Amino acid sequence: MEDAYNTPFKKEIFYGEETKKALANFALNYKETNLKLIYAIVKVKKAAAKTYSKLGVGKEGIYETVVKACDRILGGAYKEQFIVDALQGGAGTSANMNVNEVLAGLSEKIWMEEGKEKIVIHPLDDINRGQSTNDVYPTALRIASIDLIRELSDGCAKLQQALQLKEREYEGIKKLGRTELMDAIPITLGEEFGAYAQAIARDRWRIYKVEERLRQVNLGGTAVGNASNADRKYRFMVIEELREITGMGLAAAEYPMDITQNNDVFVEVSGLLKALAVNLMKISGDLRLMNSGPFGGIGEIHLKPLQAGSTIMPGKVNPVIPEMVTQAAMKVMANDYAITMAASRGEFELNAFLPLIADSLLESLMLLQRAVELFRSKCIEVMEPDKERCEALLEGSYAFATAYTKILGYDKVRDIIAQHRGNPQAVKKALEEEINK
Repeated sequence: MEDAYNTPFKKEIFYGEETKKALANFALNYKETNLKLIYAIVKVKKAAAKTYSKLGVGKEGIYETVVKACDRILGGAYKEQFIVDALQGGAGTSANMNVNEVLAGLSEKIWMEEGKEKIVIHPLDDINRGQSTNDVYPTALRIASIDLIRELSDGCAKLQQALQLKEREYEGIKKLGRTELMDAIPITLGEEFGAYAQAIARDRWRIYKVEERLRQVNLGGTAVGNASNADRKYRFMVIEELREITGMGLAAAEYPMDITQNNDVFVEVSGLLKALAVNLMKISGDLRLMNSGPFGGIGEIHLKPLQAGSTIMPGKVNPVIPEMVTQAAMKVMANDYAITMAASRGEFELNAFLPLIADSLLESLMLLQRAVELFRSKCIEVMEPDKERCEALLEGSYAFATAYTKILGYDKVRDIIAQHRGNPQAVKKALEEEINK
């Protein structure tokens, strides 16, 4: 396993033995730790390095060099150095060590590039000073989540706006309402899209507000939240540095031990993402049905044809975007279950299964962000209504009959429909005659 990462074709290797052990031990070949999480860990390390630099800790100049190493990584370099599997034992220790070792090795390289005498920068004594995976990893997960939540909230706002535009555009198109897939009463196509917009508006607001639940971080709490081995000045200063680096309103947790051991906040966030997934799936399902046909289905709208829908049936086009969005929604729902199970399995002062929570939550956020964007741009904004089809289906139904029940009563209207079943025009004529008696 190690030899595969020491071939002549490989770039410089900055990680060390602990990363190699993790690579061998967690060889699931699933996927590597989410880069959003890695970058968030690097931001935590940068905040710590800036704090120690101001406090005058360590060999002179060492933490200024660590900051430079952090900036190179955050600038997009050395992505290939972060190789540990997303699902790992040890509550995220291997991801933290991977970052520690890479920063140590890269910092030594930068130190030498500046013409200074050789130095050893220790991944734990220097890079991880005053820290533990148990405060670094959950803090980083909160940062990465907030970053993605902001993107998703903006995406929901744009989707809501696109739906509202369709609401206004389609306000004059009368159509048949349906309950339990059966003919109901008349509505407009605009009203239907107005209801979709309201659902997404709720999602947008919930997701926007949930950022507040993630702003408290336990950085400085170290192993179990009681700040063992962390200097008091460091604990206060590092949060300020991290707030400046991230541009987020982060605050020190009132009770660090609580959020070190309890992960219900991530369950709460995931639940709101699941609510968005539910709405996206419902809307996608409606659009697929309204688009069905072109001759054997409902055909009230026409989604933009994007690609061939069959390798055997020429001319067939499928509603691929709603189908993709539906699958993304299903994945988010599955991730929510994984997060729920993992969060409930923590014991005492730590949850060993935080890597599953992190991978699932970040995947859900990224999936939803892209799904919402594609749903808006490739489906909602470019669809077209079929006004004639909407009118034909409405006129061919008994939807108008409900309005007569106020005068004639439910039973009389039902009997008249039964007498003239299959002939809506005859039903309407009979109802009018009954009223005029």
